[in-house]
Amino acid sequence: MNVHSLEHDSLDGPGLVADWARERGHTFTRTALYAGGELPALGAFDLLVIMGGPMSIQQHRDFPWLVAEKRFIAAAIEARKPVLGICLGGQLLADALGGKVFQNAEKEIGWHPVRILDRTPPFAHFPETLTPMHWHGDTFTLPAGARRAAESEATANQAFVFGDRIVGLQFHPEIAVLTPADLDALKTPPGRFVQTGEQLLATPHDVQIVRAALFGLLDALAS
Repeated sequence: MNVHSLEHDSLDGPGLVADWARERGHTFTRTALYAGGELPALGAFDLLVIMGGPMSIQQHRDFPWLVAEKRFIAAAIEARKPVLGICLGGQLLADALGGKVFQNAEKEIGWHPVRILDRTPPFAHFPETLTPMHWHGDTFTLPAGARRAAESEATANQAFVFGDRIVGLQFHPEIAVLTPADLDALKTPPGRFVQTGEQLLATPHDVQIVRAALFGLLDALAS
């Protein structure tokens, strides 16, 4: 299988998604949109993963490649490609499917619990709760016809499933650890759901549970 990653910033790489592809023996290719990378042909991949990024999905003036990326995502959906969107990627998916993206009432940054509301496929490998990384200020409404799959205290819509092959996540299951270098580059604003640097560097005990859940989700989308 050919897995392709769309990336919006050098700090928002594929992380555990790339580990999954390698362990499963899949071909893994990447487009660094922030560095002028070219979008692939639709026939060049079997599974599309859209990563996160610090920008808003409406910042077309500052990031003009967003316009072409949005058209590409819509074409991938029309072609019935399996697609996973993470954080900004989930927001771009929600937008492509007719949902709304807007500022969340609170910024959510850190290792915060998520409650899984729909543990049917492709979320069958998820426990009732898990503690992934979050790093977002925006959120999305559910597209018409989508199933709400997860929530957190700060964010009502943490995940959705559309049909049987499109999944949008607001949280970051691909992140297994943060380093001091990450914190130097990612300045954290104050907020009720914004953790301190010390908390951000303290990886939760269930990070392996998050990893297993992500691998199960990707296996389901790839099957």
